[in-house]
Amino acid sequence: MTKTSQRVQASVQGTANNAPASVFAGVDTHADTHHAAIVDALGHPLADRQFPSTPAGHQDLHDFITSHGRLALVAVEGTGSYGRTLTSHLLSQGLQVRQALRPGAPKRPRGKTDTIDAYRAARAAAADDGSLPVPKTGTGTSIAIRAAKNARRQAVRAQGDTMRQLKDLLITAPTSVREDYRGLDDRALLDALAALDQPDPQQGPDQIVRAVLGCLARRWLDLDAEITQHTRLLDTLTLQANPALRATKGVGAVVAAELLSLAGDNPGRIRSQAALAAMTGTCPIPASSGRTHRHRLNRGGDRQANWAIHRIAHNRATHDPATRAYIQRLISRGKTKREAIRCLKRAITREIYKTLTNPQPLPDHTTLRQRRKAKGITLTQAATALHTWPARISELERGKRPDHDLATTYDQWLTTA
Repeated sequence: MTKTSQRVQASVQGTANNAPASVFAGVDTHADTHHAAIVDALGHPLADRQFPSTPAGHQDLHDFITSHGRLALVAVEGTGSYGRTLTSHLLSQGLQVRQALRPGAPKRPRGKTDTIDAYRAARAAAADDGSLPVPKTGTGTSIAIRAAKNARRQAVRAQGDTMRQLKDLLITAPTSVREDYRGLDDRALLDALAALDQPDPQQGPDQIVRAVLGCLARRWLDLDAEITQHTRLLDTLTLQANPALRATKGVGAVVAAELLSLAGDNPGRIRSQAALAAMTGTCPIPASSGRTHRHRLNRGGDRQANWAIHRIAHNRATHDPATRAYIQRLISRGKTKREAIRCLKRAITREIYKTLTNPQPLPDHTTLRQRRKAKGITLTQAATALHTWPARISELERGKRPDHDLATTYDQWLTTA
């Protein structure tokens, strides 16, 4: 018996015994208003009403959907956007909330209104067999991580656009302007242009072009400082949120921020490693036919999270001998390099799932520096023995950049040194 049929049977039995029948609610969310609808276990409409998207409106909506019987489930549209605060409020009241999936235009045979959408979400809740996604709670550090991550991403894009605009303007600039900055690398060019004065309409064309180039250079430098600030903030927040994830090989502040934003403050909502692979687009899609058995690239899922896992794979393929050996084994079995990288990303997803849903406490490595100094070993000597950089050893000793594998190797080397 499916979950849906169990709910229908329980509702019918409850009615026969004069007990409160189960009802289901759906909410269509917008910037200024939310429309709530209630149905019974068979999908029959019971009531609907519109509420303002304010704290008082959220409480009134809660009172409305809980006043028509025993509320079994609420399906809310837009739990990551307009419905985020409402979802957090309903979860804080102890209600079971799921994310209602918005249908595309071809799947709206009855048209579209707030009332129709709210009843559609309510009926989806009544028919749910466990497939509706569990929404993020949105009450912890993931909100701050997401805000800083998005701000940094936009700053990086703007910085790239500014540099391209500057280079294009320099190419088409008067010869006297172009020749003055020929041969300079990017940083020297930016510093030289940033020292120029602001544009003045009374100046000649050459001087105005120089001044505009200076404005673009100063904008690039300001964005660079902003990106650095966001990166430092993400470094601190991700270390506090999940130290085990940061200690995973190839995971830095920006990559960890993408993965933590995807998981939210309740990563337990991700049912399995296969579900995480679907969310990140790292699960292959079957593309077999006849005697041909193959899989193709999955272009779905969260593309930013997919980028994060790709960065981990690229880092390990470049710096980790075990990963390089794994890729070579796959290639020797007949896979192309791209297919091997996709297999690697799927394996990384399994590892990341365990770290997100069940992070293990990291061993205490605060004594590494004292032990090294007690033996008279310099950072350079330790880095040479471990085939890494002295700055990397220093960051590890100070807890600025955790790496469980490197810390374990370092600990063993200090014991025998």
